[in-house]
Amino acid sequence: MWPTEPWPRAGELWRRAEELGFETAWVYDHIAWRGTTPWYDAFSTLSAAAAITSRIRLGTLVTSPNFRHPVPTAHAARTIDHISGGRFTLAIGAGGTSRRSDAGILGGGEWTPRERAGRFAEWVDLMDALLRGPEVTFEGTYYSAREVLTSPGCLQRPRLPFAIAATGPRGLRLAARHGDLWVTTGSRELRHDPREAVRRQLEGLREACDAEGRDVGRLRRLFLTGFTEEPWLASAEAFADLAGRYAELGITDIALHWPRPGTDWDADLKVVEAIASDH
Repeated sequence: MWPTEPWPRAGELWRRAEELGFETAWVYDHIAWRGTTPWYDAFSTLSAAAAITSRIRLGTLVTSPNFRHPVPTAHAARTIDHISGGRFTLAIGAGGTSRRSDAGILGGGEWTPRERAGRFAEWVDLMDALLRGPEVTFEGTYYSAREVLTSPGCLQRPRLPFAIAATGPRGLRLAARHGDLWVTTGSRELRHDPREAVRRQLEGLREACDAEGRDVGRLRRLFLTGFTEEPWLASAEAFADLAGRYAELGITDIALHWPRPGTDWDADLKVVEAIASDH
């Protein structure tokens, strides 16, 4: 779901997604995305969406350390979890490097890939503690928290679910340790063969789960479409074919973009409706 429409028009779209029968409605969490404005706040949008829906799950896809500190983010996430009646999933990623979205907007020096990975790992560890509660004190390399009270905690127990977006070894270990859902968009290096990229990533995920002593079958696996040349929204038949191919690899969930006219994510809404009715 694109956070580009003003309310109440945006609310009509969230209600429509629920009426169509989709399992989850996600929203990107950025200040802007690739320079797109207006771009409304993800957590405020999800609070409003939670109040006007009753069944569909809601989530960020993804929240990152680029501009959010774990303490206020956990506070907002718990609140949405309660407003929604336990329908909120927090998807988390390391964050991109584009200043046109949110990288570097808080100032300071550029993060190296190593620092970005370190911040991601520490952010997830602290977020996990904050959402389990009941009181958290944490001193890390990048983040700290002092005597944070988290009562009454999440409605979902022991905490709301995490969806971890990761492809590298360190991130996959985080997904294996903390994730309820793993997220990928494929690979820039293998854009010509996205299924091979996902196959390799799933192999890495299985290895990470083995290292953490976890059954990979207990971790759902989501492919976020729209970043490859595959015709996911060309027709309901094209979607079914691609979804079947990814299911054979081990993907359990597919995320589509709501059609956005005039962009690379434009599509016929009737195709989206047909996909929803078929699945």
